[in-house]
Amino acid sequence: MSGLNSQSSLILRLWCCILGVILTVSGLFFAIEGGKLVSLGGSWYFLIAGIVMVLSAIQYFRGKSSAVVLFVLVFLGTLIWSFFDAGWDFWPLVSRLMVPTGFMLLGFATWPILRKKEGKASFAKLSYVLTAVLAVGMVVTFVQMFQPHPTVASNGNELPLVPVDKAKEQKDWSNWGNTPGGNRFVALDQINRNNVKDLKVAWTFHTGDTPISPGGNGAEDQETPLQIGDKVFLCTPHNNVIAVDVDSGKQIWKREINAQAQVWNRCRGLAYFDATKPVVQPTVPNSTPVPQPVLAAGDTCQRRILMNTIDARLVAINADNGEFCSDFGNNGVVDLKAGLGEAGDPKYQLTSAPTVAGTTVVVGGRVADNVQTDMPGGVIRGFDVITGQMRWAFDPGNPDPNAKLQPGQTYVRSTPNSWAPMSYDPAMNTVFMPMGSPSVDLWGANRNALDHKYGASVLAVDATTGKEKWVYQTVHNDLWDFDLPMQPSLIDFKMKDGTTKPAVIIGAKTGQIFVLDRLTGKPLTEVKELPVKTRNIPNEQYSKTQPFSVGMPSIGNQKLTESDMWGATPFDQLMCRISFKSMRYDGLFTAPDTDKSLSFPGSLGGMNWGSMSFDPNHHYMFVNDMRLGLWVQMIKQNNNNVAASNGGESVNTGMGAVPLKGTPYGVNKDRFMSPLGIPCQKPPFGTLSAIDLNTQKIVWQVPAGTVQDTGPFGIKMRVKMPVGMPTLGGTLATQGGLVFIAGTQDYYLRAFDESTGKEVWKARLPVGSGGGPMSYVSPKTGKQYILISAGGARQSPDRGDYVIAYALDNK
Repeated sequence: MSGLNSQSSLILRLWCCILGVILTVSGLFFAIEGGKLVSLGGSWYFLIAGIVMVLSAIQYFRGKSSAVVLFVLVFLGTLIWSFFDAGWDFWPLVSRLMVPTGFMLLGFATWPILRKKEGKASFAKLSYVLTAVLAVGMVVTFVQMFQPHPTVASNGNELPLVPVDKAKEQKDWSNWGNTPGGNRFVALDQINRNNVKDLKVAWTFHTGDTPISPGGNGAEDQETPLQIGDKVFLCTPHNNVIAVDVDSGKQIWKREINAQAQVWNRCRGLAYFDATKPVVQPTVPNSTPVPQPVLAAGDTCQRRILMNTIDARLVAINADNGEFCSDFGNNGVVDLKAGLGEAGDPKYQLTSAPTVAGTTVVVGGRVADNVQTDMPGGVIRGFDVITGQMRWAFDPGNPDPNAKLQPGQTYVRSTPNSWAPMSYDPAMNTVFMPMGSPSVDLWGANRNALDHKYGASVLAVDATTGKEKWVYQTVHNDLWDFDLPMQPSLIDFKMKDGTTKPAVIIGAKTGQIFVLDRLTGKPLTEVKELPVKTRNIPNEQYSKTQPFSVGMPSIGNQKLTESDMWGATPFDQLMCRISFKSMRYDGLFTAPDTDKSLSFPGSLGGMNWGSMSFDPNHHYMFVNDMRLGLWVQMIKQNNNNVAASNGGESVNTGMGAVPLKGTPYGVNKDRFMSPLGIPCQKPPFGTLSAIDLNTQKIVWQVPAGTVQDTGPFGIKMRVKMPVGMPTLGGTLATQGGLVFIAGTQDYYLRAFDESTGKEVWKARLPVGSGGGPMSYVSPKTGKQYILISAGGARQSPDRGDYVIAYALDNK
C-alpha cells in the first residue's frame, strides 16, 4: 500500500514539475518581453501576468496548492483584460484566452490532489465542475473556430430573384470584365442560389503552361478567359492563346507565343473585336465619332483576339483559326517598346488585357517598381484595331501629352503609368484609366508638376484622339505604392434626390472607394481633404493633406491600435505588440523615413487588380480585399556604383534592402508578420463584402478563405478554419443571386448568397487560383457554365495548368 502511495506521490511530483517548467518558461517569456512592451508604452498585462505565472510555477515545484490559486489570479485577470482589450471579437478572444484556459483547466484538475496532500478539504466537486466548464468552453470555442465570423453581419433579408429579361440575356463574355465598363455581372440565372448545390465539374482542360516562380519573381496564372459563340479563349502565363469548345473543353486551336521575361510571367486576359458587327457610335453630345474599321483586300481576320505580352508586344490573332492577323502591325505583332528608349526586360512589361475602345486598341504598361529613377515612361497608346497603326499616344510627362515624337525622341522617362485593366464607355467614346505612380514609387523628391497631376489618378481620355477629358487624383505625391490597381467600373449611380448619373467607381490599395461623375470626374460622394503627418526626407515633396472618401465605406484600412495585434498564441501576439509599438505609425498615410514605419493595409493590401462586380438589379457591389501590412525603412546609400534590382515580386515582399538606383536611398520592407509567419493584426486578413450603392453602406462582410492550404512557416494546417485570407482575383456576380470567388489562399471556388453572404457552395480545386471566375451560356446546348482558371494560389508552391468548367448535374 505504501508502495502505491509512494508511486502516486512520485507521479504527482513529476506532474507538478512539468506544470512548473511550462509556467516558468511561459511566465519568464511574458515577464521579459512584457517588460519590453511596457518600456515602449504598451500594455502592462503581460509583465504582470508573467510575474504571477513564475510565482505560480515556484509553488508547483514545491507541490503547493497555492500554485493553482496564483494562476486563478492570472486567469481572472486575463479574462477581465481580454474583454476590455478586445471586446467580444471572436478571434482576438481566442488568441488571448485559449492558452491560459488550457493552463487553468490543468490547474483545476490538479488542485484537489494538492489540497488533499496538504491535509486540507479537497474541494474536488468544485474543482472538477470548473474543469468541466472550462473543457466545455474550449470544445465550444474549438467548434466555433470552424464557423465564419462576419465582420459585418447580414440582417438576413433575402433579395428577390429577378428573372432574366430575354432581351438582355447574356450571349457572350467578350471583354475582360464582361462588359466594356467592367461590371463582372452575368445576366444568366440557370444556376441560382436554389440549385447551385448541384454544380459539378463539366470539363477540365490543361493549358500545358504551368506558372513556375523561382526566386519570388512573380510567375502567376491570373487570367479571366473570354467566351464568344462556341469558343472559350484562354491565355497562359507565357502568352500562349488557346481556343476550346464551350461544351467539351476540347482544344480547337492553339497559338504558341511562348513569351519570356525574367519576372512577372502572367496574362490576366484578352480583348476581342468583330469587324462584321456595326460600330457603336457615341450618343453623348460633343463626343468624337468612332472611325469605321477598314480591312485590306483579302484580309480574312474579321474576328480577332488581341493580347498584350510580358515581353511588350501587342498581338492580333484570328479568332476563327488561331493564325496571326497578317495585316496588323508586322505580321500580327506591334512592338510596344518603340519610342520608350531603354526598356529592356524586366523594366517594362504588359500583363493586363488591352482595351478595345470602339475601333481603337488602348494599351498601358507595367513599369517595374522600386528599381531606379531612369525607367521607361508610362505612355498610354491607342492603335487601329485593324492595321495596328498608332492613332495616338498620351505621354503624361509631356506638357502636350499627345505630341508626336520627332525622329530620335523618346517618350518622357519615369512617368506615371497605367498597368491595370481599363474600361470604355461607348456612349462617350471615352477610355477610363487607372494610373500608377512615377518611379521609384517610395521617393518623390525629383517629381515634377505632371507627376503630381497624374500619379495615382483616374484619367479619362477620348478613345479616338487620345485627348484628355479629365483627371482625378486619389493619392497626392504617392510614397506608398498606392497606385490604382483595378479596372474603373462604369455604373449608373443613384443620387440622393432619386436621379441617376453615369459614374466611374474604383477601389484602391488604400481600402478606399471613389465614385466619380463620368462626364466631369467630380466626386459624386463626399471626399474630404484631411491633414496627414509629414516626415524628414530631404527635399521630399510631402503633401500635408490626402483625400479621404468618407461618403463611401472603407474596406480593411482601419487605424490599428496595440489591441488589434494578434497571434495564434499569446506569445506571438506579444511579439507583434512589441513590433507594433517599436514602429512609427500614423494611420493610412504613414510616410516612409529612415526609421521603421508601418504601412497598413500596405501596397500589397486593400483592393487589387481583380476588380469589383455589380448587381445592377439590386444596386449591390461586391468587393474582395487583402489586409497585409508592410513595414518600411528608407536606408541612406552611396549613390555611386549602386546596382538596380531586377523588379521582381520579391522586391515588394521582403528580401532585404533594395537599392533605389539614382536616389540617395535604398529601401527595406517586409510583411508585418508574427514569428510564426502570420499577419500581426487580427483576422480577417481578407474579406468579401457587399455594399448597397443606394445607401452606401456595407450590408454584409464575411471572411474569405480558410487556413487549410497555408499556415505557419509555410506548413499547411489542413484545417478549414475560415479566418479570412488575403485575396487576389476578382468576383463574379450572377442574376441567380450568387457571388463567385476563387482568389483565396485555399484551393476552392466558392459561391455566396448575395443577399446574406452565406457560403452556399464550394468546389475543391486541384491547386489554388489567382484568376477571376466568369460565366457563359452555350449557344449549342443552352447550358450555363461557371469557369475558373487554376494555376496556383499566391504564396503556394503548388502549381498547375487547369481550366475547369462547372455546370448543373444533367440529372
